[in-house]
Amino acid sequence: MITELGHFALVLAFGVALVQMVVPMWGAWRGRAGWMAVAEPAAAAQFILIALSFGALMWAFITSDFSLQLVVANSHSAKPMLYKISGTWGNHEGSMLLWVLIVALFGAMAAWFGGNLPPRLRARVLSVQAAIGVAFLAFILFTSNPFLRMGTPPFDGQDLNPLLQDPGLAFHPPFLYLGYVGLSMAFSFAVAALIEGRVDAAWGRWVRPWTLAAWVFLTIGIALGSWWAYYELGWGGFWFWDPVENASFMPWLLAAALLHSAIVVEKRESLKSWTILLAILAFGFSLIGTFIVRSGLLTSVHAFANDPERGVFILAILGSFTGGALVLYSLRASALEAKGVFGLLSRETALVVNNLLLAVACFVVFVGTMWPLVAEMFLDRKLSVGPPFFNSAFTPFMVALGLILPIGSAMPWKRAKIMRALYPLRYVFLLALALGGLAFAMQSGRGLLGPVGMFLGAWLLMGTAVDVMQRLGRGPGKLRRLRRLPRADWGKATAHGGLGITMAGIAGLMAWAVDDIRVARIDEPFDVGSYTLTLRDVSEVRGPNYLSTMAEITLAQEGDVISTLRPEKRFYPVAQMPTTEAAIDYNLARDIYVVIGDAQDGGGWAVRTYIKPMTNWIWIGCALMALGGVLSLSDRRFRVAAGARKQPAGVPAE
Repeated sequence: MITELGHFALVLAFGVALVQMVVPMWGAWRGRAGWMAVAEPAAAAQFILIALSFGALMWAFITSDFSLQLVVANSHSAKPMLYKISGTWGNHEGSMLLWVLIVALFGAMAAWFGGNLPPRLRARVLSVQAAIGVAFLAFILFTSNPFLRMGTPPFDGQDLNPLLQDPGLAFHPPFLYLGYVGLSMAFSFAVAALIEGRVDAAWGRWVRPWTLAAWVFLTIGIALGSWWAYYELGWGGFWFWDPVENASFMPWLLAAALLHSAIVVEKRESLKSWTILLAILAFGFSLIGTFIVRSGLLTSVHAFANDPERGVFILAILGSFTGGALVLYSLRASALEAKGVFGLLSRETALVVNNLLLAVACFVVFVGTMWPLVAEMFLDRKLSVGPPFFNSAFTPFMVALGLILPIGSAMPWKRAKIMRALYPLRYVFLLALALGGLAFAMQSGRGLLGPVGMFLGAWLLMGTAVDVMQRLGRGPGKLRRLRRLPRADWGKATAHGGLGITMAGIAGLMAWAVDDIRVARIDEPFDVGSYTLTLRDVSEVRGPNYLSTMAEITLAQEGDVISTLRPEKRFYPVAQMPTTEAAIDYNLARDIYVVIGDAQDGGGWAVRTYIKPMTNWIWIGCALMALGGVLSLSDRRFRVAAGARKQPAGVPAE
């Protein structure tokens, strides 16, 4: 009964979304306040109905209702409760229901907290948001219905993919979808502004919180996915340039560019056309990511759907929304005249360069991701684009971005003198250069990746600190001014510092990692770097829904045992699938990463050992970037009304 109610609620939500899509838009066109007012209750009703539907599906997983096809295919009665719950979205149909739930959530949030928006703009934003909901609700109901019943229910299910039975991946998809789908609000604001034919400082103020929230969620989601891949897949890496990893990274890059561009719109009423274009492309790349994951055209360890029919449907959604918005953009771009003018040397110019670097970096990732598909379709050649291409093509843009950030932050708006901007940073630059040189001198090899990463990390961290000190000014009362510094400034400093820490961590890990693969025998020590490892025992262990071959390995340094590691090889009988569970000794300076392999014919076990320097700096930096976004989001300017539009407000539609 609950399942049928969930399905019925989903159908009702589709009808409500249709009303929300059509009536407010028509009301805004005709100037009818009553029709425009339909948007708010419709958005709330749509969210409540989809939440009821999602709750019904989750209840079916929690209670192991094996009369439901989706539960049979993705759950098992012996599975731990956390993974029964996460099984709700650990599959194609359930994840799409979560997707559309978040679309409705953002629409409802705009309805509940968008009272400061002009009525016509609010009606159009909610109407465009509802159109996105209509498209994906139709996709679910017609191609991916999660509420299909079994003719003859089995006694038990087929279990969730063992790789997904992990806390990191249990929470990774919701955060990622909050980021993906959050960009739909920026898209809705952009399309609504194009329909009105006006973009001004108030619009920039309104669109920034939604973009910032989406970027924060994307940052957390990507970091969780990277962390999961690091310790769960047993490969010892944090990023593999996998198509699905790239699918989330591309919108993140464009969302970061959009955030900085919207600042220029808000402060200077410049870059209007570019900001609108970024808002369209950021959500467009979110849809491209959905297409990559679910079409089956590109293979990935993360992909869980490969139905061409579904891929065509998503491609149609992508073409309709992104193509339609770009057509509207081409028709309205001439009306988005920039008011603010600025010199070649100014903060605006630095933000433009920032935007170009992020956008070109996104394009590089896109080309590398899609090129194998293009080559197979048009050149009849099977090609693979791996990490060497991405590392060599992508890294220069990030190095340039790291170099310019402290300088751009030091520049004033409208017009700047380069020497005056650089003067406070002179000692910071020299100190960062010295740290990079020290890293170069201390390393055993002569590669530049590690030293450059150390230089950039120090340059960003110390440059950010100098920027904060400059804002405090000179003379007494610095502590008082420090307390009064806006949260947005603290957020910017925290996020930029987090980026510097992440850059340093990535460079250090890639430049100075040590790996060792050997056959280890019981009680025979072996050395890796400055550490001594000894395989003490290998035993069979039974878990709640798996069988485990667990090794016990002691880790010592200079004769002192510092840790006991227990790597595993698990086998899930229901799914008939093995997994590798690495054992990691975490440390701020390095991780010792150990993986147990198969028993060898001549005796002993295959053991892989990695020394991963500075790995945890990556996660710390990502956490700081997300924290910076949260601090900025809590700024008072985002918690109060954006204010009425200035008159005249932009250029009205003809």
